[in-house]
Amino acid sequence: MKVFPVMVCAFVLAPLLFCGAPAAAIEEGEDHAVTASLEGGRYVEDIAFVARCDGTTQRYVCMYPGANPSEAYDGILIALHGHGSDRWQFIRDGRDECRAVRDVAAKHRLLLVSPDYRAKTSWMGPAAEADLVQIIEGLKASHDLEKVYLCGGSMGGTAVLIFAALHPDLTAGAASMNGTANLVEYDQFQDAIAASYGGSKCEVPEEYKKRSPELHAERLTMPVAVTAGALDEVVPAASVLRLAAHLEQMERAVLLVYDEAGGHQTCYKDAVRSLTFILAPPQD
Repeated sequence: MKVFPVMVCAFVLAPLLFCGAPAAAIEEGEDHAVTASLEGGRYVEDIAFVARCDGTTQRYVCMYPGANPSEAYDGILIALHGHGSDRWQFIRDGRDECRAVRDVAAKHRLLLVSPDYRAKTSWMGPAAEADLVQIIEGLKASHDLEKVYLCGGSMGGTAVLIFAALHPDLTAGAASMNGTANLVEYDQFQDAIAASYGGSKCEVPEEYKKRSPELHAERLTMPVAVTAGALDEVVPAASVLRLAAHLEQMERAVLLVYDEAGGHQTCYKDAVRSLTFILAPPQD
């Protein structure tokens, strides 16, 4: 499968448009609690659950394709937020990447799921990984769906690649927007990453290698879409460019969306293209 390069549009911060409805607790149990509301005319559940790995209370949001949660849907799209955000970013934010995720989920009749995955500064450490495994297993069981797709931006784009490489059996497709594929060489947000990984690169080097998808590209067996900007100084593009090239050499389904004049953003059109690619990659 060939890499399909395309230029990325400039980032536009769109206005936040959603209508809210009074939230109501609709279900409680020993290990979970659900609060329901309407966001932009779509049914939303804010779910608290008890994490298996340490017994803490964690949260994720489910946004249904329409206002009726009993209507059929065809799969699950999990969106992982960026550094400094939380589970509501892809549900409410008006930026291009977030609008694209919501629109693609609605168009393709997907249940949109957005977890906190532990922290606003998570970087997909071991606890966040364990939570996401638990969430996916629970969603598959309760919704009787097999295909789970991952997407995210910045830290979330990094987390998508990390999780997909660690759990290819749980990932049907991965769309990483402006993330990194190499935590060994990445040099920003080091205090936050060390807190998430249980130490610095010097203290726990194997954890950083384990969470560097570029070093484990052979495990990315699912369709992968990557967006990157040449002028991105927050999360430099070099590692994901190398990853995309390696996947192409292995004849994997991979889409590279690269902007020679772009920074740390992906425009609406190319976010949609990336998401659509992982849902239905072109056949040879």
